[in-house]
Parts: sequence; C-alpha cells; structure tokens
Amino acid sequence: MQNFTFYNPTQVVFGKDTISKLPRLLGTHQKILFLYGHESIKKNGLYQKVLELLGDRELVEHGGVDPNPKYEHCLVGIEKIRKENCTFILAVGGGSVIDAAKFIAAGVKLATDPWDILLGKAKINEALPLGAVLTLPATGSEMNANSVISRASSDEKLAFASSYVFPQFAILDPQITYSLSMRQLQNGLVDAFVHVLEQYATTNEQALVQDGFCETVMKTLVQVTADVKVNPPIYDARANFMWAATMGLNGLIGVGAVQDWSTHGVGHELTAFYGLDHAQSLAIVFPALARFQKERKKEKLIQLVRNVFGMKDCSDVDAAIERIESYFRDEVGVKMKLSQYGVDSLEAADRVSERFKQRGTRLGEEGSLDYKAVYEILRSC
Repeated sequence: MQNFTFYNPTQVVFGKDTISKLPRLLGTHQKILFLYGHESIKKNGLYQKVLELLGDRELVEHGGVDPNPKYEHCLVGIEKIRKENCTFILAVGGGSVIDAAKFIAAGVKLATDPWDILLGKAKINEALPLGAVLTLPATGSEMNANSVISRASSDEKLAFASSYVFPQFAILDPQITYSLSMRQLQNGLVDAFVHVLEQYATTNEQALVQDGFCETVMKTLVQVTADVKVNPPIYDARANFMWAATMGLNGLIGVGAVQDWSTHGVGHELTAFYGLDHAQSLAIVFPALARFQKERKKEKLIQLVRNVFGMKDCSDVDAAIERIESYFRDEVGVKMKLSQYGVDSLEAADRVSERFKQRGTRLGEEGSLDYKAVYEILRSC
C-alpha cells in the first residue's frame, strides 16, 4: 500500500428534498453565475425551483453547457463574471456542468489564456467559490477537484485538477434523477463503473481496504442497474446509484492504490474526434485495453469477477473480461463497438495514435502503453 494524503472539503447534502437547503448553503453570496446545461432543468421544474429558492439574490445566467463542456462556452462565462462582478458560481447539472464551473472558477482568476490551465502552463493559486446541485450521477465531479474541457476549434479534450476548485457544497437529491433519459442513465452507470475500474484493475498493492471499497461500489452499481432503468423510478435504486457514482471518484477509494486512467485517456480522444458520449467511449475501450494487458491485469480482473459478480471459481482472465463486457452490453445495454456508432476502428486507431505520438504520451499505471499500443487497442474496437 502506497503513501498518501487524502483531502476533500466538499460538504455533501444528500437525500429527499435537500434542494431546500440551497439558500443556507449559499450564505451571504448575493451575485451568482447560474450555470446549467440546456432545456432539461426547465422541463423538469428544477430551474424554476432554484429561482424561487434564491429569492432576491441577483443571478447572471449562463446556460447551454454541452455534454462535453466547451472551452469557447466557458470563456463567455468568464467574461460574464468579470463584467457582472459575480462572487459565486452555482452549477446545476451533471458532471459536464460542474466541470465547466471549475474551469470558469479557475480561469476567471488568470490574467493569461485560460487554456494554459489545461496545457499545464498556468499555476492555479485561487478560484472563485462554487457549489453544485447534481442532476446526473456519473462523473463524481460534485465531490472532486477534477475537470475535463473540450476545445472545438482543435478537436482536443484535456483535463486538469486543483484543490482550489473543489465545490464548497454538493446537493444530491435522488429525486432529481427521475426525469433522466435511458441514455443518460446508461452513461452514468458505465461512467461510474469505469471510474472504479481505473483505480482497481491495476497492480496488487495490498491496499485491502481500498480494494474492498472498490468492490462494494461496483457491486452496488451491478445490483441496482436493473432497478435504475425502470419507470416509474425507484427511489432507493436511484439513491444508491447516485451515492455509488459520487464515491467512485471523490478520491477515497483510490488512496494508497496504483491507478491507471488509460481507458479515459483513449476515450477522451474518441470523444474529441468523433463526438461519442464519454461513457460510450469508455465501454468500448476498457475491454479492448484489458485484453491487450491481460497478463499484467490478470490478478485484479479475476479478483474483481470473483468478488463483484460472484464467479468464485473463475481463474480465466478471458472469462473475467467477458463478464465485465457483458455487464456493459447486456445489463446496462450500451453498444460495444465503434462501428455501431458509425466510426471506423482503423481510422480511429490512426488518428488517436498519431495524436499520442505527437504529444509523446504514454498511458497506464506503469507508463507502458505508447502510441503503438494505442493503435493496436483501437484496431480491435
């Protein structure tokens, strides 16, 4: 088990009708950038509810955040904050909205181009405070310091992390998920599950508590998958789903353990080039990557299916990978090949591997995956 420091300052307010706590959580902030996605929060009544709760506070609205938040849209938000002298950002939405809020919060304090944050050229020393009302369980962004932003002009998707952009609070009311579409629910289940895989299916560091935490989160997701997808919604299923997704990437399950994130690295490029949903790319890439590295990951993959899926006698890594793949395909119900989204796997392999070659990128927990490996992995997708 490796050395670690764990820090997470986000106050989580979880449960039925917790949206009512919003005025108290905002404290004395009177001029707020209200950040949200497109029309869904207006259709489900959440938009009007937020307006009612904020009363006479002054709101500067900035809607239109895309599922992969765009740098260009974030720049407009930064300018609105500067022009209107907002003192707080309220993000009402899923991980994309919260990621955008983090980037805006950090970018508004920079004198240089905010894109430098994502290039690793700008040091973040402060950020505007922000809070979140979560609508889509998936990314865990409501309780972490990570953000992923896309730039349309260059087909790039890059990430950053800073302790300055932890949300001060996160409201998690499972009832808010009742209006989500099937596609959104499927994406959330896959995203949360793969977040755990990235922190678990690596090398065995004898981080027993962390392994147990990971297995519990994955078992919870598997257990509630069918009930999450039914209509009318089942509160307990949505509640467990929401909390599992938050726990999947708030930092706790990964401390003291080796982490991978190569599935995300490749998946981000598929999203940048072809517009695939983030979770769609993850479901496609992980099984292919696991097969490419099956000898390296054999021990943890077999441990996973024994402890999560109950395959107590499993000793075959290929069977273990197939069980994980079948969860995505048959239980969650997502597509598992690039061709099913109209993407040619050989073209994708060429484009993504060339980008990694240009950047000198190496992926994996031991940096063992170079651009040639990425090419082979994507060919099989």
